[in-house]
Amino acid sequence: MKVTMAEVNQRLITLVLGRISKELTGESFTPAIVKSSPLYYKTSVPKQVIVGQEQCSINGTNVIFYLRGYQPDVLLVQSSIEVEDLFQKNIFALEKLAYEHSYRILKDFGGDLMFSEEYSIFAVTNYKGEPEQFFQKKDIIASLLKSEEFLPLDPQEIQYTLGSRIKYGNNDLSIIDWDGAFLFDPAGDIEEDLDLLTLANLQLLRHRILDHQLDTRLVRMAELVHKMPAGRMYNHKELAEKMKETMEIRMVSISELQRLERDVKLIGDWYSARFYELAADKFKIDEWKKTIRGKLESLEDAYSVVVENFTVSAKHRAEWIQIIAFFILQVGWLVLIILEFLQFTNH
Repeated sequence: MKVTMAEVNQRLITLVLGRISKELTGESFTPAIVKSSPLYYKTSVPKQVIVGQEQCSINGTNVIFYLRGYQPDVLLVQSSIEVEDLFQKNIFALEKLAYEHSYRILKDFGGDLMFSEEYSIFAVTNYKGEPEQFFQKKDIIASLLKSEEFLPLDPQEIQYTLGSRIKYGNNDLSIIDWDGAFLFDPAGDIEEDLDLLTLANLQLLRHRILDHQLDTRLVRMAELVHKMPAGRMYNHKELAEKMKETMEIRMVSISELQRLERDVKLIGDWYSARFYELAADKFKIDEWKKTIRGKLESLEDAYSVVVENFTVSAKHRAEWIQIIAFFILQVGWLVLIILEFLQFTNH
């Protein structure tokens, strides 16, 4: 079937998520559930709060940037731009402008550009027939997904890119890659897919943030270990402060990883679970988890060393107390003996 592009609705949707310097508050935003999802879907994923919106003019078109947040400190900037033809090279320039505005907004909120993620969704809706009809544009589809504006992709790479896909209905299709996703749906039911892609990017960002925090905490734990050599006696206050700090580092790190794993519990063969797993696999989230767990094990090792030094120091303190007490006792006995001797000689 020949595609009449004028009849097809096409949108470029950009997502920018970043950590900001203040805690976010606002009215809760309810995610869309259109396709197959478990009953607990709404309660099993992180909640969004509505922060506001801003308008910008891009190439003469008024574009709304929706601002939502994931508490406590991750801001989402989302834009949606209708275009006449997504399958053109000029989409790269439009995408760049949308990101420039998004990052400006993020910066205005005190965003940390080092800890941010960007992602593009190319939505194609209101068409008739199967989505594979658009594969006549497979070269530009793969280029947009890979963010490769100038380098022509190898046919095998194009085939590999288009192979990372999932279908729910006969005529819908989602192709997911590292930098972007193409969503084809004749009825326009893409909101749930959009939410899941946003969630996957959020998880990637939070894993990156936690990984960096663990690096900082490992350095601090190493300092505590080196400054607390076995055998040295510390005063009670100094010991208590060092133990408190190491315990806080350990517990905060463990609880943050548990929160990340608790945030997403989409299990089984539901469409939403399979869709999220495909995105998470592209983002290498399992590899991030393995790295983080490895660093947590290193934290545990450092914590054990500090506890051991604390125990040794406490043991030495007790031994010194016993020695001093024994010495005092001996002195006391000596004094008594001398007094008795003096009393005896006086008589």
